[in-house]
Amino acid sequence: MNLRLFSADDVHRALPMSQAIEGVKAGYVQLSAGRVQAPLRTPLAVSPNDVTLIMPFFAPPAAGADGALGLKLVSVFNSNVPRGLPLIHSIVMAVDPSSGAPLALIEGSSLTAIRTGAASGAATDVLARPGAAVAAIFGSGVQARRQLEAVCTVRPIERVFVYSLAGAEVFAAEMAGMGPIPTDIRIAATPREALAEADVVCTATTALTPVFDGHDLRPGTHVNGIGSFTPEMQEIDLATVRRSRVFVDSIEAALAEAGDLLIPLNAGEITLDHISTELGEVIDGSKPGRTSTEQITFFKSVGVAVQDAVAASIILHNGPMLGLGTTIEL
Repeated sequence: MNLRLFSADDVHRALPMSQAIEGVKAGYVQLSAGRVQAPLRTPLAVSPNDVTLIMPFFAPPAAGADGALGLKLVSVFNSNVPRGLPLIHSIVMAVDPSSGAPLALIEGSSLTAIRTGAASGAATDVLARPGAAVAAIFGSGVQARRQLEAVCTVRPIERVFVYSLAGAEVFAAEMAGMGPIPTDIRIAATPREALAEADVVCTATTALTPVFDGHDLRPGTHVNGIGSFTPEMQEIDLATVRRSRVFVDSIEAALAEAGDLLIPLNAGEITLDHISTELGEVIDGSKPGRTSTEQITFFKSVGVAVQDAVAASIILHNGPMLGLGTTIEL
């Protein structure tokens, strides 16, 4: 039996953002229709600041797409940062859905960043105003980079503002002009400055408290919140949630893990009706998305394994055609 190994470089070449966005859209439709199995991730608390997450997935073949079976193991170790190590390490194991035999091991940190960016790309494509031209990015790490790439893939972004407690200068220098990203990337001195012209906002931080004041959002802005993934983390404030029409990747996952929504919900500041629409339902046309040009829309994603399923499927399809991956015999 042979097993194919895909490196980080292989993943970047086999999983282009445009394909990832379309794959995530299809996956969200399947998820909302109940046609995939993507159980809530199982967290293993390694220490107070470090967690390893186990995320299994099964997506049957649909609409010409290959099925996917496997799991992702992802570690988020905040203790790595002062040691100069990556915050996130991850690996994805893909399994043949027809036989259960292992097919591939895929470097998961790159896959996670791309598929998470693709989720915001899908939400931006569906919910942001068509002429959105200015983006604001909160954060400057790997996730923030893929958020910007995804937004620029689906909207004609001309100018970018980045706000980050550290690393904004490097982010701006390295991302300017890359692929669909414009050369005009400006460093914002304050969150308010970052939001002043923004049509699309992405938050990709590990913050425990809100990173901007929602009162500063312009009417018609679209917000993607992807940084917080536990009930205790609150990257997006109450003002933003109250002012927005809210969309989630999975209602079940959001009600278990999205502190941005759970904190105001548990405080009685919002009701469950405020968290009633999955993005897949908007994509398939069963529920409305944006209803006016002045409406603020907010997509809250905690990440679901269907994203990993479609990303792995694309890599397994493209990789061999591009001559990528190393095969080993088990």
